[in-house]
Amino acid sequence: MSFKTIFALTALVVAAYAAPSTNNAACSKGRTAKHATCCKWFDVLDDIQENLFDGGECGEEAHESLRLTFHDAIGFSFSHPLTGGGGADGSIMAHSEIETKFAANNGVDDVIEQQRPLAIKHGVSFGDFIQFAGAVGVSNCLGGPRLQFLAGRANFSLPAPDKTVPEPQDPINQIFARMGDAGFSPNEVADLLASHSVAAQDHVDPSVHGSPFDSTPSDFDAQFFVETLLKGISTTGSGPAVGEALSPLPGELRLQSDFVIARDPRTACEWQSFVTDQSSMVKKFEKVMSKLAVLGHIPALLTDCSEVIPVPKPAASNIAHIPAGKTLKDIEASCKVKPFPTIPVLPGPISSIPPVPPS
Repeated sequence: MSFKTIFALTALVVAAYAAPSTNNAACSKGRTAKHATCCKWFDVLDDIQENLFDGGECGEEAHESLRLTFHDAIGFSFSHPLTGGGGADGSIMAHSEIETKFAANNGVDDVIEQQRPLAIKHGVSFGDFIQFAGAVGVSNCLGGPRLQFLAGRANFSLPAPDKTVPEPQDPINQIFARMGDAGFSPNEVADLLASHSVAAQDHVDPSVHGSPFDSTPSDFDAQFFVETLLKGISTTGSGPAVGEALSPLPGELRLQSDFVIARDPRTACEWQSFVTDQSSMVKKFEKVMSKLAVLGHIPALLTDCSEVIPVPKPAASNIAHIPAGKTLKDIEASCKVKPFPTIPVLPGPISSIPPVPPS
């Protein structure tokens, strides 16, 4: 066989491996996936939308599922890789009797107990299920991101150590150091906190269960980044509780960490940039979550099943506003290189923000 013939055959083999497959796998209900292994996730999707998220709502279970993705994954350390936790490995579910006792994980036990039977029912790893449920849950929120989902995490983990999850009362330098040890810059911490636009608290002050962090807790929007910069005037419950800062609106609870990060010179301009750029907020959140979700893993060894994640509906509004009863003078602008942007001011008196109802 001539050298030219060998070369031509080799080129054909390489091309065959490099060319993307055009034959999608057939999945349930007439759906298709690029990889057959992704088909089972359509069945998981149907199950959790109906039985975890109450028919596809952006409610308490969606909020808590998104929170759980962080609490599981952030148990990871570049400086202590052997003792700092395995990252997004499902350890918080597999070893819930240990990790839910950590103060920073207070309250995650409820959603873990809701999710675990579903993961076992479908025969998927806890690490995969946690990241999938978080991505599906936030996709139910108006304006939400469509997060990447990679499947294939092993169903093996060791308990993550305590003190790997930052708490709202921690000093800002301690928070940034802990997050930096897991590979996140201060601006990426601000990007991750877009999750608080669809969040509420139950355990910082249990007397006001379901207190949201902004006035639009079912919308993944920039309103959170405006309202965290308003002057605080009162606490929401019987507080101030540990980790709580004064809130600008009745019924809204502000975390101490959110208050400080919104004003810290390392993050203030990133924070302010989202006020008029909903698209950037969503894209940066998608990017930083794709990094969080594979902590402790080699992404190339996982299978991309992102096509299973639903496409979120648009936000009710892409324009953040100053709430009724407040003015631009109430904004504590902290970015030193750019003035706070001009945004609409809602008319009328200040109103109380209702809690997120349990579902």
